[in-house]
Amino acid sequence: MLISEIQEFQKIRKEARAYLCFLLHRNLPNKLPNISIDVVYEGLERIIHELPFANAAYILDAEGKQISKVITLKKELKDTYIELNQSNRTYFYKAVKEKKCILTDPYPSLVGGDMVVSAAMPIFNDKGQLLYVAVIDIPLKEILKFVHQEKGDTFAHNFNRLIYGVFALALFVICAMLFIDGIKMFFTYTFKGIDVKKMFESTILITLSLALYDLVKTLMFEEVLGEKEDHPFAIHKTMIKFLGSIVIALAIEGLMLVFKFAMIAPQKLIYASMLVASVTLLLVGLAYYMKNVGKDSLK
Repeated sequence: MLISEIQEFQKIRKEARAYLCFLLHRNLPNKLPNISIDVVYEGLERIIHELPFANAAYILDAEGKQISKVITLKKELKDTYIELNQSNRTYFYKAVKEKKCILTDPYPSLVGGDMVVSAAMPIFNDKGQLLYVAVIDIPLKEILKFVHQEKGDTFAHNFNRLIYGVFALALFVICAMLFIDGIKMFFTYTFKGIDVKKMFESTILITLSLALYDLVKTLMFEEVLGEKEDHPFAIHKTMIKFLGSIVIALAIEGLMLVFKFAMIAPQKLIYASMLVASVTLLLVGLAYYMKNVGKDSLK
């Protein structure tokens, strides 16, 4: 589930950065004369008590060297030591370069080893000289949970997943019934003798079951499990595959009607021709849709 968590983090990143940077700005002095490390340390302690799920907080000097003890409420991390020089870490050089509070992408933590994000804020004196960089490490899972709770959408998100799961299960049952009926029809009439009409009907049922299966698979992976595909056509792929399967089923039905009416009711061939024309229009519409989706997605 790590990939889905990273994708989910990108959605809430703006809110997470806004809140964490608000805490840093509220509790830490900046652009003032004579800012001592003790004042910064006390400010980070207050933040850690507001964020008990955070892994740790610590202070780096202007060269990226750790100059404070690790501040944490987690007993298993209190005696943890991390590398002294962190000037090559993203949270340090990005905060220094941008001269503002930043939030990193997820990465393996130096404290504990799990996936975390770090909020970092550079602290300057009144002359604009860099004094310290304050850093807070928060587990990826915890920041996702916290932001969803603050936004009040945890229940809605879980309820939405449950409903999609129920619909996916119902569609899968229909898909299985269509497939079983199609296979049963095919073998029943194959052993009794070839019946072209029944074979076409069996093919239509199996094709429709395939279209439904694609829809069920997409619902499960994207809406229930949250594993969305990163591809220009990803949002529209389900619609394209579903419509493609429907077009195939209708084309088979049209072909079957052409053969049937040609043998027993030539005067009704006009209806078969109308169905074939409709399938052609569907194909043209699908091709136009795919062409324009490709252009819009790649912009």
